[in-house]
Amino acid sequence: MRSTDNVRYVKGVGEKRAELFRQLGIESVGALLRHYPRSYIDRSRPLKLREAPFDRPCCIKAKVFSEVREIYVRHKMVLYKFFANDGEENVEITLFNQKWAAEKLEFGKEFLFYGQVNRTLFSCEMSSPEIYDSTEQTISPVYPQTAGLNSKAISKAIQNALSQFVPDDPLPETLRQKYSLISLKEALFGIHFPKTFRDVEAARKRLVFEELFFLQTGILFQKSSRSNYTPVKISGQFLDEFKTRLPFTLTEAQSNAILQCLNDMQSGRPMSRLVQGDVGSGKTAVAVALSYCAAKENWQSVIMAPTEVLATQHFETFRNLLKNSGINVALLTGSVTKAKKAKIKEAVLNGEYDIVIGTHAVLQDDVCFKRLGLIVTDEQHRFGVEQRTSLTAKGNEPHMLVMSATPIPRTMSLIFYGDLDISIIDSLPRGRQPIATYLIDSSIRQRSYNYIRNHLDQGRQGYIVCPMVEENETADLASAVKYYEDIKENDFKNYTVGLLHGKMKPKEKDAVMKAFASGEIQLLVSTTVIEVGIDVPNAVIMLIENAERFGLSQLHQLRGRIGRGQYASTCILLSDRGGNDTKQRLKFMCSTTDGFKVADKDLELRGPGDFLGKRQHGLPELKIADLSEDMELFRAAGNAAKELYRTDPTLKSPENQCLRTEISTLFKTAKTYGYN
Repeated sequence: MRSTDNVRYVKGVGEKRAELFRQLGIESVGALLRHYPRSYIDRSRPLKLREAPFDRPCCIKAKVFSEVREIYVRHKMVLYKFFANDGEENVEITLFNQKWAAEKLEFGKEFLFYGQVNRTLFSCEMSSPEIYDSTEQTISPVYPQTAGLNSKAISKAIQNALSQFVPDDPLPETLRQKYSLISLKEALFGIHFPKTFRDVEAARKRLVFEELFFLQTGILFQKSSRSNYTPVKISGQFLDEFKTRLPFTLTEAQSNAILQCLNDMQSGRPMSRLVQGDVGSGKTAVAVALSYCAAKENWQSVIMAPTEVLATQHFETFRNLLKNSGINVALLTGSVTKAKKAKIKEAVLNGEYDIVIGTHAVLQDDVCFKRLGLIVTDEQHRFGVEQRTSLTAKGNEPHMLVMSATPIPRTMSLIFYGDLDISIIDSLPRGRQPIATYLIDSSIRQRSYNYIRNHLDQGRQGYIVCPMVEENETADLASAVKYYEDIKENDFKNYTVGLLHGKMKPKEKDAVMKAFASGEIQLLVSTTVIEVGIDVPNAVIMLIENAERFGLSQLHQLRGRIGRGQYASTCILLSDRGGNDTKQRLKFMCSTTDGFKVADKDLELRGPGDFLGKRQHGLPELKIADLSEDMELFRAAGNAAKELYRTDPTLKSPENQCLRTEISTLFKTAKTYGYN
């Protein structure tokens, strides 16, 4: 049997159960063995009743010392009650409709009972505990499961798979010895069938290291798989000329990022660089500077943005900064008429446009360039790897610049953008006003409305963000639609109020955003669709309803829609829910406007799921590693990956063949570039 064989060939699985495994994302034998437990039931060390924790299940060893009473409560509801003793005290145990379990109980026999122990002043009780023979003092894995496929069935299938097949170990023995790692066979048995929790710890260390080692090795090889040559060389000889055109002075961080890019662009190798900076740090100016230098040396640039509004904003910025420079800029989006698109495409092909700014429309096969030298993608996580690759194919090894304002912890940037060199813009342009953030509850909602009205009366604009689109009877959350209707008719009836949400048609969304950008709409009620893509310097006030519903990074992105002009800005977080942890989390938002600090805190509180689980990063999924806890292993695995790359850059040595195959398979499955 091979790891790539279908899971249905494992003893006891078959076609029907294979379909259930498929619902868990398990199709192969290898995937089955890598379906790790999410927790364990510890029956290896039974407790006395007096030792039982009050807030979680535990295992008690006790002897049945009463007959089982059968009590009919109502139609189809039968209770089975009996007493057991742990040698010190009694516990009353109740089973619900579990005749099969009650029939196994024998008077005077000892059993293991796993469940929650509940105490009152005069009694000790357990309801519906799991019951095991007293000899089954083991550690049982609990797996992610689906209807019709419980942990016991999954465990049995894994046991059968391991009896039929044990994969070759992809980690060379020398590496395992250096980092004190057990073999893959030992790790698989230790994680799935541990005898002690020391077995789990040793197995997890090995498997986490392996996962992070595969990831970082794959990223290094992705980086090395870039072409070593490009005919596109763009110098910085026109940079000073560009600076004289600016109505502002570049920050030191912006200048450094531009110089790093220009060094790449004249190196003879294609640039692949990420410029990461907080909201409003001035990344667009970097893109304009590079596009200017490219155009002056007769190379074309393309800038791709995730929304039409953001593309239009970039177009206006580029056009204003490049006015009377002789550089022609085109806007290519979905709303451009068919006839106009055809003219733009023809002009781009002929080299008449130096810079093309657009949405996904620039990816179309009939958008061809005469001399494409630079590609810029904004908010890269909103585009798939394949889209980035298809843009690159429109030129002869053009340079690639990725811009992102999405706060990502610096450690995780290595994973998200591991195939890119990174430049950080860590300061804001001069004149940018700080954003004050406050946490309130609904008892002072009217005061917050007064505060918003004061700003609107001064000619400024504002946002109110709601987490829901329509009323949800099961959750007491502010509905954007109902909220909009209420405040338009009542609290803000003397103001122009707009509504924006994800269920609107693209044309409707664009119309609302354009009206807000032009000042036609004073107050915009919106869901999170404004997270990326609206730049209105006149917007200075934001109220976020049900703020506890959002992650810190998302709150920071939303907050970044204000504070983009010359006016002091305020963000109000409104929340009536949550305990101390939630309040502390929201108070942290009030203490800093540093996106990297926010992202680090978000990672600490919520783990990497939000960063790695939902975005199109094109990398293998982390199945067991947790970057909020495993940073020490992450660094060790990174060092091992660099050492391997230094000693065997093509993974051609015999001891690395299994490793090469494993990494190649993982990254191809994740739809990355693969290996040569």
